[in-house]
Amino acid sequence: MSSANHVSLSLATVLERSLNSTAHNIANMSTSGFKASRPLLDSLTLPTDSSLGSSISFVQDKGNYLDLTQGAMVKTDSPFDVALSGPDWFAYQAPDGTEAFGRDGRLVISSEGELTTTTGAAILDADGRAITLPPDIGATFTIARDGTITDTDGGVLGQIGTFAIETPNALSAIGGGLYILPPGAGGRPERSDASAVVQGFVEQSNVQSTLEVTRMMDIQRAYERAVRVLEETDQLTQTAIQRISRSV
Repeated sequence: MSSANHVSLSLATVLERSLNSTAHNIANMSTSGFKASRPLLDSLTLPTDSSLGSSISFVQDKGNYLDLTQGAMVKTDSPFDVALSGPDWFAYQAPDGTEAFGRDGRLVISSEGELTTTTGAAILDADGRAITLPPDIGATFTIARDGTITDTDGGVLGQIGTFAIETPNALSAIGGGLYILPPGAGGRPERSDASAVVQGFVEQSNVQSTLEVTRMMDIQRAYERAVRVLEETDQLTQTAIQRISRSV
């Protein structure tokens, strides 16, 4: 395979992953608290002929990173909706028991009396425990900016935990706006008060639809160009082989 083919193939492979990432972002535009994923690319330069001092550069895929930009906060006036203003994360117990993190604050009370997201993940307190509310609480509760939940008499019912994640780019998406930390990612995140819990609001996804659609179109065009170079180079190689065969 020629150098041109190697370069085009490396570019096409990276563009395919970028296209998948962008499509995933677009699919989650309406997911509360979702953070867009971006490809992390680099140039890898390797020598081709030491006697001539020439080199060739490839596109290197170094994974993805999360865009941690705060999503827009939309007022709902629902006491069950909360949004984080700041860099911290909520903790959840996913339906399969996995501890997950995210910023989805669209909450409901489950049949067991637990405060959960609309997708069934229990939101956790500062100690990593599910929060259970009285069965007759209805919508008569208040959530303070530090996450403390109180009833109409001022009695404390629990406190929503907020956590600092030192390595957010190590988070792996599991769907529904939830992320998990892989083993060896620095231990369980510690409780943090760097963010405010705002009741009656939800944080939207930070995906910008126009930007993502434009990016997808650009990636598709670049991918088509890379594939065209591969096809043209392959055709030139076949033509050269045929000419050599006829001259033999």
